[in-house]
Amino acid sequence: MLHPYLAYEAPIGFAHRGGAGAHPENTERAFRHAVELGYRYLETDVHATADGVLIAFHDDKLDRVTDRTGRIIDLTWAEVAEARVDGTDPILRFDEMLERFPDARINIDPKADTAVEPLAELILHCGVQDRVCVTSFSRRRTERVKRRVGGDLCTGGATGATIEAIVGLRGIGALRDVDVLQVPPVFGPIPVVTRRFVEFVHGRGIHVHVWTIDDPEEMHGLLDLGVDAIMTDRPEILASVFAERGASLA
Repeated sequence: MLHPYLAYEAPIGFAHRGGAGAHPENTERAFRHAVELGYRYLETDVHATADGVLIAFHDDKLDRVTDRTGRIIDLTWAEVAEARVDGTDPILRFDEMLERFPDARINIDPKADTAVEPLAELILHCGVQDRVCVTSFSRRRTERVKRRVGGDLCTGGATGATIEAIVGLRGIGALRDVDVLQVPPVFGPIPVVTRRFVEFVHGRGIHVHVWTIDDPEEMHGLLDLGVDAIMTDRPEILASVFAERGASLA
């Protein structure tokens, strides 16, 4: 049975971290810009502060993208809230993101073990199982969230599941139970997203989302292969590609 999160007419576009190439990443300004362009699917990452507040943030430290320093897990929300992304934008709590973008569907990557329980609790508390998909490079984190939330949570596979699909093309092993594979177009020199790969994964009822694509020619090529979604840091470019093809972003 198709999960409500995946009830779209493929292909669709995702604004990766809200569109990190357009506005400060994972900020309300970035997400709002993407929504105004027509994106209904957003991608973000989450970490938990020392006092268990879940924030939309990629790194485990403030240092790279904000005007403050320190590990998020060592800081309270009150301390994290003082930081500004790119020196201008406040850090967004994940509950704020859910509230401020009620029509958006969100792909969530829990970036640390400490984010798992707060994420599961927030999904349950807000009743947003139909609006979110949890995917992580750590299969263990994804499985922990699903066990806590329940079987009606949409989950995605990353590296491990992708390798299973690649070897599955050769008739080896089995692809584990996920709703979607979120993959790069290549692993080093190894092509991942080929027409055969897409057809194989689709044949098992699993969607294919590709990240993170910013070149219009590559976007067209992937769409020609039949992928279900593209994630991009350049939401304007992907919107233009979809417009050229007469397609809707969502």
